[in-house]
Formats: sequence, structure tokens, C-alpha cells
Amino acid sequence: MNDEHKRAVGFAAVDRFVTDGMRCIGLGTGSTARWAIERVGERVAGGWRGAAVATSDATERLCRERGIPVVSFGEGPAIEVAIDGADEVAPDFSLTKGGGGALFREKAVALAAATFVVIVDESKLVPRLGRFPLPVEVVPFSRRYVEGELRKLCPSVTLRMDADGPFVTDNGNHIIDCFFGEIAAPAALDEGLRRIHGVVATGIFTGLASHVLVGSPSGVRELQQR
Repeated sequence: MNDEHKRAVGFAAVDRFVTDGMRCIGLGTGSTARWAIERVGERVAGGWRGAAVATSDATERLCRERGIPVVSFGEGPAIEVAIDGADEVAPDFSLTKGGGGALFREKAVALAAATFVVIVDESKLVPRLGRFPLPVEVVPFSRRYVEGELRKLCPSVTLRMDADGPFVTDNGNHIIDCFFGEIAAPAALDEGLRRIHGVVATGIFTGLASHVLVGSPSGVRELQQR
């Protein structure tokens, strides 16, 4: 999705779901969520008096640059709506998230929000999850143990790296990317993986998305959940 389409769907989410009377919203991480942040910044400049909970350090920095007041998770008013992107969206609104490494905080904010709005382009729509590798956030101390347990379940297990070594999340953890192929039962897989000692969170989000907006060359449309 080019920036024009990302801008359109990010702006549409804010325009449709962030009302003047809201006191607290959640703002996601990534190249599409960035446009929602830009729009909220415009709303603040125009007099909107709410605050945001950021799902990553990068999002918090961008919020502050755009003049958006930031509150810590759990310390401000209840989150009335959260807006974030996704790496995959299935027809039942199950999601894969975490390509940017912010899955734990993104899930925390989505769980706490009264309404969770997902913004994507058409390439992120899949008949079933599994085309995108599933991120699993793990405690570094337990990483090798978790890798061994994951290899019993998954044919492709890869520690995420950056230029300096293993990728480190904002929580100080590592991410293991797992390619399961088509995931028939996302909720059950998420539950099973979280039973492995050392797993902090997975990128499977089920039962959380209230609305899904899709940006495309023909405009922005809202999906109907199936």
C-alpha cells in the first residue's frame, strides 16, 4: 500500500472513531498507524483535548513530536478506542501482528480498549492466518529453551536479528518468528504457545478487532466480520 492509501485509511479511522469528547485513545505502531497519529496531531492542534496511550517507544516519540499528550498505560482514563495496523486479517477478524516488534504492548492496549479499529491495505487480507510468520516474544533467559519447544511444533523457527545481534523489543525481550503455514485454529495455537515457559506474548490477536478498515486505490471500506 502506498503512502496515499495508508494516509487515507489512517485519517478515516480517526475521523470516524475519535470523537471530540473522548479523553483517552490508543495509538498503534507502524507505517499505517503513523497516519492515524498524524491525524490525531491535527485534531489536537484544532482543539481536541484528549490524550493517547502509545504502543511503542517509537509511537510515543511521534506523538510528542505532533503535540499529542501521552499517558502511561493503566494510569490515565479508560481507553475508549485504539487504532492500529496488522500484518494479516482473516474473515473472522483474527489478526497476525508484531512485524514491527510491538506485539506485547499492542495487545495490551487492544485488550484494554472499548473499541479496537484495525487499519490495513488489501494485501493484508487472507482467508486464514499463516502467510506471514508469527512473532513470538520471549524472555532472553529462556530463549534457547523456548526455541527448542517451538521446533517441536513448527517447521520454521527463526530468531529475529538486527544489525547489532538479536532484535530487542521495548520490553527488553527477543522475538522468534515462526512460520506455521495455514493456521486453522488461531486461538488454540495462541493459548498453547503461551503455555511455554518464557513466552511473553504471541502475535495472534483473536476476538479483539471491533472494526477493520481497508485502504485501496478505490478508497476506504469497512469489512463485515464473517
